[in-house]
Amino acid sequence: ALYVLIPGFAESSCRSRIFWMKLNKLLLQGKFFQLEINDPYAGPVLLDEKLASRCGYVLSEDVWGNPVFRASVLGCHVVNEAGELFSLTVNIKVSSFSSMRAAVTYTYPMYCSYSSWASREIVCEENYMEVSVKTDVPAVSNDYTVAWMSALPETQNVAYQLWQLMFVSPSGRKRITVSDAAKLGYSFNNTLYRVYLRAPYHSNESDISVVSGVNMNMVTSTSMYRQRWLLLLIDTTVSCPVDGISFTDTTVTWTVPSVIPTLVLQESTFLSKNILMGIDDRVMVNPEEKNYVLKHNETHIRITVPIGAEGGKLKSSIFGGVYGVIYSIDLFLEHTWTDADWQTTKYTVIKSITTPFMPQIPTVVNNTLPEERLFNVAFGHFLPDVSLVAITIGKVPFTLREAQHHGFKIYETPFSNRTKGFILEVSFDDPYVLKEYVNRNETKYTLLVNYTISVDLEMTLYYHSAEVECVIADIKLPEAVSYCDEENLYLSIPTFGLHQYWNLYLGNKLLNRHMALTNGYLTATNTTHLVLQIPLFAVGVVYEEVSFQKIKARFDVALRKVRTMDTLQMFSVSCSFNSSAFIICHPDGTVTVSAQMKTVPAIDMSKTKLRDSSCKPREYNEGHAFFKFHVTTCGTSVRFEGDHIIYENEISYEKETLPGRSIPTITRDPDYRLTVLCYYRAKETLVLGAFTSDPSTSPPFGSGTMVPRSNIAVNRRIRQALNVVSRVSKDESFTEFYEPNMAILKRPVEPVFLEVELKDESPNAELYLENCWVTGYLDFNSTPRWNITVDG
Repeated sequence: ALYVLIPGFAESSCRSRIFWMKLNKLLLQGKFFQLEINDPYAGPVLLDEKLASRCGYVLSEDVWGNPVFRASVLGCHVVNEAGELFSLTVNIKVSSFSSMRAAVTYTYPMYCSYSSWASREIVCEENYMEVSVKTDVPAVSNDYTVAWMSALPETQNVAYQLWQLMFVSPSGRKRITVSDAAKLGYSFNNTLYRVYLRAPYHSNESDISVVSGVNMNMVTSTSMYRQRWLLLLIDTTVSCPVDGISFTDTTVTWTVPSVIPTLVLQESTFLSKNILMGIDDRVMVNPEEKNYVLKHNETHIRITVPIGAEGGKLKSSIFGGVYGVIYSIDLFLEHTWTDADWQTTKYTVIKSITTPFMPQIPTVVNNTLPEERLFNVAFGHFLPDVSLVAITIGKVPFTLREAQHHGFKIYETPFSNRTKGFILEVSFDDPYVLKEYVNRNETKYTLLVNYTISVDLEMTLYYHSAEVECVIADIKLPEAVSYCDEENLYLSIPTFGLHQYWNLYLGNKLLNRHMALTNGYLTATNTTHLVLQIPLFAVGVVYEEVSFQKIKARFDVALRKVRTMDTLQMFSVSCSFNSSAFIICHPDGTVTVSAQMKTVPAIDMSKTKLRDSSCKPREYNEGHAFFKFHVTTCGTSVRFEGDHIIYENEISYEKETLPGRSIPTITRDPDYRLTVLCYYRAKETLVLGAFTSDPSTSPPFGSGTMVPRSNIAVNRRIRQALNVVSRVSKDESFTEFYEPNMAILKRPVEPVFLEVELKDESPNAELYLENCWVTGYLDFNSTPRWNITVDG
């Protein structure tokens, strides 16, 4: 059964001497189709590749994917009326099955009017070459070449009233009948007005020649017809370009020779009359308006098309995991010339051009809005056939629906060059955004995103990862409040960012709950602040001034970054205290003691002393005595207990006795002794600075070297070798050390961690670091010299 076509399903036109029919791909989605050619005498004939090339038909697709059918008006099944009116009927069979069962057949007639025939017309189609010649032109050129002269003897064997073809190729001459030529894929026929020959590309009778750098497929043939009183020889040679396409990153260039020697035997008489170019079935009158370039000279005709130009199609593709584009365009060229042999020749070439795969690296543009705390990332540029199907934030995949539900905002945006991009908006505060505390008061927000895109009609996916960062100053450093009471120092520190961005350090040690309990600190925390209570005589308190019944004490806490340990600022509390009794053991070995004497009867405080009776109180009054001495003086003894060094001295009172001749001695003073103990850790890290009083010798800014040396010190007085080793640690942990005699680069602001160790295990051996200094050179006695410790 035949059906009437659905409106918009097919459209046709007649361009020059070619039928053009286009089917709408949208109405064929999910369908299968076939074409049948209606033979006026034999009925429908199924169109296949062999029939198409032999009969002058082409079935292909345009750049948009619509099926396209083209037919020469000299095709096998075209109805020819007086060489001017032509008609062809096509059956379009459509089925939902590949076997074409239950197909619906639509009949589509086409009509074409063409009367402006040239003496010779040549068509170079995708799958065939066609030449048609008026039968009233002179048979053979007056230019009697060797090929034509050698062909003349063959005419003696031409059968009467029967067309025959003679092919001339490098392999020799071949004379065959028209029916035999049809078996080889050729098609020959004649009308009252014309003779035409249609030949396939790359047949055995063809030859490849290079003309002006372009490969040409050529079939040299003579059509012969003989009657008793007539011998008709017609030159039916045809030659068509098979390449001539070149590409750059931005253009496509199609080159065709201006003069083809096998078609123009007398080149001196050649005259180019008209050159037209077109797209599909449309002639471009002013190609420069579309940025096309049509140029020609004596040897070449060149058409240059910008990639992406209107009339063609850019298509996305994914190849080898890379995104790229392919540009396709259907061009035709029509060149009309004259020469002495043929009067007028119209030469038409139809060319479908597709570029190679051109990789395109998508761009990621960071349009983040810091003031809105919002990532805004543009991902492009893509053609309209690209879709974003999924994203991965961090390591978490999301479909677009899931992403929108989570709170990500994703939308398309058009660009000016007919491309598009995808916008992704993510809040800085989203849990999948990485956050890193940097510098003093800034946060670096990092968005890790992996895009997944797909291309229409392709199953392959393309993945593109991007990392977007934004650093903003959105962190306020805490400020501490300090105060004191009669016995304690206090620091009130905001808890915001504590342990997340920064920690509190006492010296080089983390001030945590364990350390606070160990050192006797009390801590209290509410929703906003940490209050630290430090007893006056707790570990870590620095005594800036110690005098009779008065102490000026300071406690320092460093605010350091969690990751880098950089010190951001110091929190200090400093107060003066009145105290009547105390013992302070300073890090440098100085001991200050304020002793309160409660005896009956009272004693004279000026007569108190240490073990060395020359060590008297610095200050005193009726009830107190103030001593200040170093652990290496005043008869102080030392002993080791575990990992501590214990220094011990004693405050005593010199009794006044009455002289008597016999024992017991008579005295009115009470017995008084006060033991003073100072505990020091055997291994302790002290932070000391080296300064010079002469500004001219201050160390320059830059890098220096320090060479630690192992040394064997000899105590000459007791004639015993003491094994003393000095080392430089890589950090404050004193677990990794530099190799001896190794140069170490340090800037003046960097700390140097020194360790001096006495290796002897003798209980009577003690180590005192008397002098430590830094020089600018390897000579230890060189100047300038910066002292770290002097006389211990």
